Amino acid sequence: MNRQNSSHDMIVSGIHLELTPSLKSFVQDKAERLFRHEERIIRLRVELEFDAKQAVGARFKAKGHVMIHGPDLNASVEAEECHKAVALLVDKLDRMLGRRAKLFRSRRHDLHAVDLDAEFPKAI
Repeated sequence: MNRQNSSHDMIVSGIHLELTPSLKSFVQDKAERLFRHEERIIRLRVELEFDAKQAVGARFKAKGHVMIHGPDLNASVEAEECHKAVALLVDKLDRMLGRRAKLFRSRRHDLHAVDLDAEFPKAI
């Protein structure tokens, strides 16, 4: 599947919040960074929530769910402004994808028993 020409599978939803076209495009622009770093993302779901009863610094909550081969990645951040919450969420998911890629690279380059010059028993 050619990912460069197709649109990515991204779901943006709002809870107690009206999603304007500008807010949706802001989320999609920010999330493009995740798709550039990791091309094997199956789906990205972003939920934006507004809670008027919370303190001013935590009224907007952004939750991200990245479906990828292997364990899914989930993150949640709170901020006083919706755009800031989205930016913090994308930064957090980007760090999580980077750690995951680094872990897989280190596993790939670990020495195995065959690489340690271990002698195998001779067959009789």
